[in-house]
Amino acid sequence: MNIAFLLTPKQDVAFLYDDNTLRQGLEKLRSQGYRVIPVLDRAGKYVSTVSEGDFLWHIVGRTPGTLKAFVPEMAEQARVRDILGEDRNPPVTITATVEDILDRVAEQNFVPVMDDIGSFIGIVTRRRVMLHLRKNRVVEAE
Repeated sequence: MNIAFLLTPKQDVAFLYDDNTLRQGLEKLRSQGYRVIPVLDRAGKYVSTVSEGDFLWHIVGRTPGTLKAFVPEMAEQARVRDILGEDRNPPVTITATVEDILDRVAEQNFVPVMDDIGSFIGIVTRRRVMLHLRKNRVVEAE
């Protein structure tokens, strides 16, 4: 089966650009109700994902035992690209197998999907995979 059947296309996916400010990023997360969101560059290439925790750790600082003073201007000066850490939602290409997707959705809520040149084309969600599996399940004979 082609994973394109499970794809939520880019135009239906909330995402951030890596040059968005922290304020813009937080506003998008809040308005959409997500905890993790894909990040793209302005050319439409997949960069990473960013989470609420990434924003929090950037604001309070990563040094144990100390809290960084929050300066409101920080929310307008810092960019999403400044807070990206290790990508916990690595992408797949559109040619990935359903087995590849199953392995990924066992560990993450969505899988970013790119075309062959690295452009972001959408996501496959855990929910969509589970609904597909339920709809197409094989009933075992008793």
